[in-house]
Amino acid sequence: MTAASVAGSGVRPHSPIVPADPIGPTVDEVIDLNGLAGAEFGDSQRELAERGILQEAAESCGPTLVGHETASPIFYDDRLVLLWVSAPVRTPEGVTVGTPVDDLPAHFPSLARLGAPKGTYRLDGLLAQRGDRAYLFLHDGRTVRKTIAGYAEYAQRLFAEGYGPC
Repeated sequence: MTAASVAGSGVRPHSPIVPADPIGPTVDEVIDLNGLAGAEFGDSQRELAERGILQEAAESCGPTLVGHETASPIFYDDRLVLLWVSAPVRTPEGVTVGTPVDDLPAHFPSLARLGAPKGTYRLDGLLAQRGDRAYLFLHDGRTVRKTIAGYAEYAQRLFAEGYGPC
């Protein structure tokens, strides 16, 4: 994750994570454990740039995904390992920002509960792992506030180390 931070895609947040409400028209965009349309986990930055999916944006903290304004890519060793997404992006199960935490076990029966370190402004997490991939749902005890998807190892490291896209 240190390399991701150096690359500009995973720096420590300076303030608590704030819920992101959808702005403007709702788009039916789905993130699954392979990635988003046009951007799959494991793709290199070069591959994504050549396909016109990855762009450098002066106003962001790192590269952004074209057409996916509510998704922040996190790279490690030049490979896409995680996507940090906000509403209206949802999982195939319909989980997005605002989904009640109590609804998650029906979709993900083997959730692992992750507690935020005491004395921090970080949110608790729920990890839904399938093979080497996972969803990490950050929540306030009532509703999902952020969704991170990608390789389980990096989702767990992100949670443990407290890194975010900006």
